[in-house]
Amino acid sequence: MSTFSLAMRDSSTMLRRNLLHARRYPSLTLNLLLTPVMLLLLFVYIFGDVMSAGISGGDRSDYIAYLVPGLLLMTIGSTTIGTAVSVSTDMTEGIIARFRTMAIHRGSVLIGHVVGSVLQCIASVILMGAVALAIGFRSTDATALEWLAAFGLLTLFALALTWIAVGMGMVSPNAEAAGNNAMPLIFLPLISSAFVPIDAMPGWFQPIAEYQPFTPAIETLRGLLLGSEIGNNGWIAIAWCVGLAVLGYFWSASKFNGDAK
Repeated sequence: MSTFSLAMRDSSTMLRRNLLHARRYPSLTLNLLLTPVMLLLLFVYIFGDVMSAGISGGDRSDYIAYLVPGLLLMTIGSTTIGTAVSVSTDMTEGIIARFRTMAIHRGSVLIGHVVGSVLQCIASVILMGAVALAIGFRSTDATALEWLAAFGLLTLFALALTWIAVGMGMVSPNAEAAGNNAMPLIFLPLISSAFVPIDAMPGWFQPIAEYQPFTPAIETLRGLLLGSEIGNNGWIAIAWCVGLAVLGYFWSASKFNGDAK
């Protein structure tokens, strides 16, 4: 069997293992998913009229349209926290050491975690999108190409955050620490343009909200789904995704290979 075939076979096996774990123990993923869903319902039904009047002078439906792109990306961030916990659990409970004694491709363990996490992120985004549609979110002006681009951006963002979460899980001494270390993945959207426009924030705070990975991705997603101005945000979002994915990959690979010595 060629090296490529061996890598594909073993990666598929590790992917099935991670998906089985997610199916047998869904509580972690569901708990993490509940945070953006509850924020969506809270801001729409409790603060929706006030926020929409303050932002655009419109009604609640305008604020739903503004809110949903940010919460879709927040859903990805919260889902990848489960990846960090899962990786840390594997690293600290001895299963990785056991895998290293077996004739399997070395990279298949990480690939299985990454692909499994991206699939879970996509499923979580679809569920969040269904909730948003149920409470009134509509994107009537987006073309099929724009929907495809939005899906591609969400997938690329999920891949980037997953690699960062894998690195966080590998350097954490236990699962609890991994969850805590990965909390910025759900905290950063709270200080982005997800809930209010950046120009409505205090001047000293605006750079914090602007120069981070979530804000350009949110603005790009809004532009694709709602027809707002994208500007340079599309290229900036892609650059953030590629940079984070490369950083997370080399971080995870170096830690994984270093522990094997």
